[in-house]
Amino acid sequence: MFLTPYFVQENNQFHFTRAQASNFAKGIAGDFNPIHDEDNSRFCVPGDLLFAVMLQQEGISRSMEFTFSGMVTEGTELHINHESEENKAVVDANDKVYLGMHSEGENCQNAELIEEVIRGYVKFSGMNFPHIMVPLMEQEQMMFNTKRPLIIYESMKLEFTKYDVSNLNVDLSSATFDVKGRRGVVTLNFEFKANGEIVGTGSKRMIASGLIPWDGEAMVHMLRSSTTLKPAS
Repeated sequence: MFLTPYFVQENNQFHFTRAQASNFAKGIAGDFNPIHDEDNSRFCVPGDLLFAVMLQQEGISRSMEFTFSGMVTEGTELHINHESEENKAVVDANDKVYLGMHSEGENCQNAELIEEVIRGYVKFSGMNFPHIMVPLMEQEQMMFNTKRPLIIYESMKLEFTKYDVSNLNVDLSSATFDVKGRRGVVTLNFEFKANGEIVGTGSKRMIASGLIPWDGEAMVHMLRSSTTLKPAS
């Protein structure tokens, strides 16, 4: 399994080191959010990594809904609690829920397809900033504080019409940024495509807090700083 280097599995439990989570964010997702840096005092495990482990262990269903309800730190011992056939959750030793999943329909355990779905999705997710988020914020003339950016996952829905596919790509279909005061909801709708055919759809909601008026100069400075962190292609 390609996720093996990015988490530690011990019997039915698993956890993440800072290095594993940071390497996944930068190497697989292309996500250079400083909150995933090993030395960041506010460090947390990428939600995409938590989602990926859940998908690898539980498989893909025709319809899936994910609810993100907590940030995971290094070393937190986790396991997947099977509340029912349709409802599962990533929880810690105190049964605190970090990621809930409701699934319906035929379940697929094809490891190659699961890997393609994960790789395609997290690559798309890593491009949310700056390619999608910045134009949305500029349009609404509101943005997160570049000195203390705070954007968290709220929920995500995935639906698949067929499993007998390969060469998956994930493309954005639409995006919105609904601002209310200092809080905004980002909604990204996307499609899974196999050789040009739409075989699945998805929708992700993120919450941006502590919004401030648009400051183009500050955003350009942040973009330049984040670009310097990215490896040469």
